[in-house]
Amino acid sequence: MRIALVTDAWSPQVNGVVRTLTAIKRELEAQGHELLVVSPDRFASLPCPSYPEIRLALAGRRTVGQLIRAFDADAIHIATEGPLGLAARRWCLAEGLRFTTAYHTQFPDYVAARTGVNAQWIWRYIRWFHGPADAILSSTPSVDAVLREHGLPQVRRWGRGVDLTLFSADGATDPAIDALAGPILLYVGRIAVEKNIAAFLAADVPGTKVVVGDGPAHAALAARYPDAHFMGPRFGPALAAAYRSADVLAFPSLTDTFGLVMIEALACGTPVAALPAPGPVDVLDSSVGAIDADLQTGIAAALTRDRAACVAYARRFTWANSARQFLGSLAPIGTAHAHAA
Repeated sequence: MRIALVTDAWSPQVNGVVRTLTAIKRELEAQGHELLVVSPDRFASLPCPSYPEIRLALAGRRTVGQLIRAFDADAIHIATEGPLGLAARRWCLAEGLRFTTAYHTQFPDYVAARTGVNAQWIWRYIRWFHGPADAILSSTPSVDAVLREHGLPQVRRWGRGVDLTLFSADGATDPAIDALAGPILLYVGRIAVEKNIAAFLAADVPGTKVVVGDGPAHAALAARYPDAHFMGPRFGPALAAAYRSADVLAFPSLTDTFGLVMIEALACGTPVAALPAPGPVDVLDSSVGAIDADLQTGIAAALTRDRAACVAYARRFTWANSARQFLGSLAPIGTAHAHAA
């Protein structure tokens, strides 16, 4: 199958959306499918206000449509709600072509956290954007329910996977983290306001707090919480080593729809403490983590979980299964579109 994947999130951005799409592309190409990625690196772009590492592509529907048409796509998937996603959506509707979309993040809550805009206003845009899609790919049952409650019933499950050859309990640990006083409490991800990292850094718990990642809130949080150790970004084997050195992964985000770092940590034998939010409530169970509205209580409980159980639990998440779900949700491009704009 020839699949056109339109996304405003792509390398060199570092986030869960990019990692998911990269893994799916690799998995599908290994199965013999051909993918066209329509991403910001193909076009002139502007930095996103307050998030300059995210580039907003300057491309209209005709430019995007010409790329897809020249590729002779069998199916079109629009991964994000940004400028490229908008351009592809407009072209598909103008041409009467079917397409699918995905809901990767709690976008209304994300925007509200960053701007103070009422999240319900953003939901109007979300309904408008995703409404014409044949299917909206959703990562967990809780996210399914949120979309249905907001008038978007055409949800299809698209779970996530973990690279078990990279993220495993066997391998090196991180010497810099090992030198710190335990227990080691780790956060991995973007350092941004919507990730709610302050809830972790403010928790009154014994041990050492370690932050792996980077982002626009880095300097402010490092100044506010000088006892925390900000290690910068880690990738590949270095990231796996950081997970192995930790006693607990803290996942304070309320806006993620899944949370890849949770299953990566579990695969390395590290239990997870999280707040009750879509993503954690579906991804974790009590054998490998603790979900509590008080992160301090959750961390204390997670410290008692068995590391071997975490490794075994993570094995249920594979990119091969994720790719099968993605492929099964795609809509053939040639059938006349069934939804209104």
